[in-house]
Amino acid sequence: MERVSKQLLNVQQEITAAAAAIGRASDSVRLVAVTKTVPASVIEEALEAGQRIFGENRVQEAQAKWPVLKERYPDVELHLVGPLQSNKAREAVALFDVIETVDRPKIARILAEEMTRQGKHPRLFVQVNTGEEPQKAGIAPDETEDFIVLCRDTYKLTIDGLMCIPPLDEEPAMHFARLAKLAEQLGINDLSMGMSTDFARAVQFGATYVRVGTAIFGARA
Repeated sequence: MERVSKQLLNVQQEITAAAAAIGRASDSVRLVAVTKTVPASVIEEALEAGQRIFGENRVQEAQAKWPVLKERYPDVELHLVGPLQSNKAREAVALFDVIETVDRPKIARILAEEMTRQGKHPRLFVQVNTGEEPQKAGIAPDETEDFIVLCRDTYKLTIDGLMCIPPLDEEPAMHFARLAKLAEQLGINDLSMGMSTDFARAVQFGATYVRVGTAIFGARA
């Protein structure tokens, strides 16, 4: 427990310092502790240390861990931060409080149908492929405005944020800047960007959520 709580504190202190460096309040940035492949026993260490916002990459893995944990810790906010398959939309709407990876019209339509059917409305972020990488999920930056209009007008979805995953071989700052500019143009307040190696930089470009796994829980198996 000491290792996880210590590393959690280190990350929180880095967020606070990065925010202070540009005159932002530390509570304007929320830490999403990403628990992909992390067992429930270790997640509970972070919960005992006070962490309440978590992220999972896969619906099926989250289903195996989180229903029991959320029952025990009802104030948890759970984010889906990995790609959403259309056949997992029903489970995703039921389990997650925030879905950060809305990335195509089919998913928008299915989410709208499921949210109406279940009477449950997780917050939605659009994933933007800022590097326009063909192998990566996400809406191209130039198509983001039209996609959000489609989500709002056709499917009556509220889009609360944008998220991105910069290319591994490029300076992330330019991608954070691009996402922040896009959000400003579209009147969107929440930005999910920055991971274990670059979250402090993301804070300085306006991230309101940073997604950190390895720096808290160690390298994945």
